[in-house]
Amino acid sequence: MSEIKKLTADVDVKDYCESYVNFEEVSKLCIEEQEMLGYNWNYPPFDFDVNDVWDSYNKLKIIAFKIDFSPEELEHTFSDQELEFVLKRFERIKGRLMNDIYMLEDENSLGLFLGKCNLCMRCTREVGIPCKMPIKMRYSLESLGAYVDKTVEDIFGYKILYAHDGKLPEYLIFVGGLLYDKK
Repeated sequence: MSEIKKLTADVDVKDYCESYVNFEEVSKLCIEEQEMLGYNWNYPPFDFDVNDVWDSYNKLKIIAFKIDFSPEELEHTFSDQELEFVLKRFERIKGRLMNDIYMLEDENSLGLFLGKCNLCMRCTREVGIPCKMPIKMRYSLESLGAYVDKTVEDIFGYKILYAHDGKLPEYLIFVGGLLYDKK
């Protein structure tokens, strides 16, 4: 890994929701993903209205961490098992990166997780047990209905890339945020 860059942008929540949020459509994608990869407490369905979350704040700080790979890493062709291991390692880095977001929180703000929560080895939602870490668990932009790919492309000028054919992408981007300026 060559470098981790932190990218931030502050936007008006109302404007962001008009341009990038469609909970009905995005939640279907989140549920389909869970059916394939396992259920998680920070993904829908929820027992609350996500509009209440968005409507509680005036501002959103979008926080993205861009991980650039070295030329050596990009040249290497990984077996499926090796690639899965490498990508899981980066998923674990999300916990460390989330600390930047937790540190920004106060009573007038709410952090947003970098994608699907991975605080536990296996989410208790899969077995119908309440979250073991409700103090640290946060919802993500996509779980609240945001189009993260479009957000990253429009606001930061990057496309979300994925590993394929045994090759790492040029970079990975994890996107979270902070809702602040509580109404």
